[in-house]
Amino acid sequence: MNETTKKESATMSSTENVLRASHVAKTYDEGGLRTDVLSDVSFTLKRGETMAIVGASGSGKSTLLHIIGGLDTLTAGEVEVDGRILSKLSDAERGRVRNRSLGFIYQFHHLLPEFTALENVCMPLLIRGTAITEAEREASVLLERVGLGGRMQHKPSELSGGERQRCAVARALVTKPACVLGDEPTGNLDEGNAAQVYALMLELNREVGTSFILVTHDTRLAARMDRTLVLHNGVLQESPKH
Repeated sequence: MNETTKKESATMSSTENVLRASHVAKTYDEGGLRTDVLSDVSFTLKRGETMAIVGASGSGKSTLLHIIGGLDTLTAGEVEVDGRILSKLSDAERGRVRNRSLGFIYQFHHLLPEFTALENVCMPLLIRGTAITEAEREASVLLERVGLGGRMQHKPSELSGGERQRCAVARALVTKPACVLGDEPTGNLDEGNAAQVYALMLELNREVGTSFILVTHDTRLAARMDRTLVLHNGVLQESPKH
């Protein structure tokens, strides 16, 4: 681990809030047509906390998630991940923050079709520079944990929909990120498989201490999160727990 990485790790581990968004705005201007998707979004997420973001289709939930994850640029405001303000980082530095601090789960698993389940889960560790034997060991442990111990050498096309999504959850968690961002992570699953993936994410949240932000239309999943925030007219508002 070089000195830059050591300093980054020390900064990340010392912050109580894993993520902070401050007055985030996003405007698209195409052909003179201006669309304000996000106007004033502010929130903080503590370590180990789970949060659901809900809202109508087209309200900007996925856009917000991409901005939080450093995958899209903001028009105004700032996002801080593990003590690092994303807009002040180079592309390479943002990439390191994503690899070390964040995990991503999408509605469609986005597993690499030519690789096995084990190889897919290893990938984030290999990108980080972990030795292949250690990466395989850590990936194997997590695949066992998500119930895919007997399916490690299978490619995505040989896995069921629920198995592919559990593999995607394992890939998101293999680096032990501070926060996992999920964009409708169970939206493509039937009720039974969705319930299994819900339970798995919440168990791993308790065991590993990873925070979760999940964009979802599923009110049952949102109800199981510590907090639910509603995105409406470009503004994020806390929804009271009943």
